[in-house]
Amino acid sequence: MQDAEKQPGQRDPVAPKTGPTERILVLGGFRLLQRALLILVALMTLAAAAFEVFQILATGSVDLADILLMFLYAEVIAMVGVFYTGRGQPFVFPIFIAITALSRLIVIQGKDMDPMNILYEAAAILLLAIAAVVLMRGGAGRIEDD
Repeated sequence: MQDAEKQPGQRDPVAPKTGPTERILVLGGFRLLQRALLILVALMTLAAAAFEVFQILATGSVDLADILLMFLYAEVIAMVGVFYTGRGQPFVFPIFIAITALSRLIVIQGKDMDPMNILYEAAAILLLAIAAVVLMRGGAGRIEDD
């Protein structure tokens, strides 16, 4: 049957036929899997942060790179919280994580890097910051729970 011959309420015979119960089960299963993976990410991040704290205590010194790494862990936990609760703009947090990671890279390798690479990374940070502002002001990236 061609599209022109289909009646107004008729389904496409090629499209998969799923009932409302099947949709609810599949979407519920995906949501459950997503939440379980988010909990796993949170637990792994907390374990990595604990390991880092133990390393700092063992060496007895804290560097700027260590502090920036702890900010990365805090931002991952915050992103998991935003994804889990569905409140906020979850797509902004990966941008914050990328900005912190680039900043950490500049701090760690700053003296050994070519000045042009530092300039490129600073430009990437600026571009990411602009993207974060656009997403936050535009209201894009919000997750709505059904």
